[in-house]
Amino acid sequence: MRLALLIPLIPLILFIAIQPAIAATIVEVKIKGEINEGSYITLEKAFRIAEERDADAILIVLSTPGGLLSSTNKMVELILASETPVVTYVPPGSFAASAGSIILISGHVAAMAGSTSVGAATPVFTGGASESAEKKTISYVAGYVRGIAEKRGRNVHVIEEMVTEGRTLTAKEALELGVIDLIADSRSELLEKLNGWKIRSDDAEMTLDLSTVEIVKVEKPLKAKVFEVLSNPFIASILFLVGLYSLIFGLTSPGMFAETVGAILLILSLIGMGVMNVNYIAAILLLLGILFLLAELMTPTYGLLGAASVICITLGSIMLFEEPLMPKEFYSTFPSLMTGISLGIAAVMTFIILKIFQLRKARKKVGGEAIIGEKGVIIEFKDGKGIARVHGEIWQIESDQELREGDEVVIVGRDGLKLKVERHG
Repeated sequence: MRLALLIPLIPLILFIAIQPAIAATIVEVKIKGEINEGSYITLEKAFRIAEERDADAILIVLSTPGGLLSSTNKMVELILASETPVVTYVPPGSFAASAGSIILISGHVAAMAGSTSVGAATPVFTGGASESAEKKTISYVAGYVRGIAEKRGRNVHVIEEMVTEGRTLTAKEALELGVIDLIADSRSELLEKLNGWKIRSDDAEMTLDLSTVEIVKVEKPLKAKVFEVLSNPFIASILFLVGLYSLIFGLTSPGMFAETVGAILLILSLIGMGVMNVNYIAAILLLLGILFLLAELMTPTYGLLGAASVICITLGSIMLFEEPLMPKEFYSTFPSLMTGISLGIAAVMTFIILKIFQLRKARKKVGGEAIIGEKGVIIEFKDGKGIARVHGEIWQIESDQELREGDEVVIVGRDGLKLKVERHG
């Protein structure tokens, strides 16, 4: 009797038994190159997708030499606040230096390929910062990574040395010293090792079940690509310089729409600068450069104030950004490259603006104004009126002085076709 009751349930039991296991969803996002606002926007998109799909984990694949401090802070904040387990991974052929190393240690699980390295997060400056300011920045970043290491249960002392002493570790050293959690030479090996891994958060513990996995890859959005360009210090500086001079050129030479182009370029540059740390001394130098140029236009000093403007704007451009976690190459290439670019743009644009301004002033002197100050010879004169020859042309004249034929006069004014003259000498 009981067997007869079970027979109809056999198909259902078989169906349940052969059903494949539900695949775990992993959202994978690649952060490659310099860390900037575009990197943060891309990562933010990955977290949004993970939330929408109720993902089991987020995999951040890192290959970066460093980048902007503010963008790094925002990315780390996203990772530390995530309720979804975050795995940070440096794949073969890549490395995580400076800002990249900070992002690596912020994951719930930090992994590296055996051939990779991590570290060298000591803040560096392009110039203009005082020794005390540099020490404060190093102290701040050291405290910042110490807090991350404590939260994730990593080796605080070694991670702090990455900042204070520029320490670099191989993957093997990082694992042995408790900086990372595991070594995997491929994504498949990484997922295999993560299967069954226990993730501990502030108030809970979960176990990753990655026996079957669905990978959701995140593409870089258009907004990220735009901000990636705008938040590049080189591009932001060039946009600022060209925009600044275009605006001044347009205001001194209206009708050519240069002021419109300049305003647009300045806005774009300020959007990029808005996510970067700016040196206020450099900002003052740039302001002085603008004031010197305007002073040269208003009260010509034969180029002295124009030269001072070029020097101030060039120095301001070199010192403008204080980004301590950029790649090492940045601190050697940015000053030299920006010196050439800034000096070239500033010198050429200052020369053009001054010449155009002088030409426009000269063009205003037309008709009677052009003849004022010129000399002529009296042909006849009587009762305060007469005629004179000026540059081969005959003009009616008038004067309050007593003049005679042959007297040399200078034109001091004009009323229509009549000139007002005075005796010359």
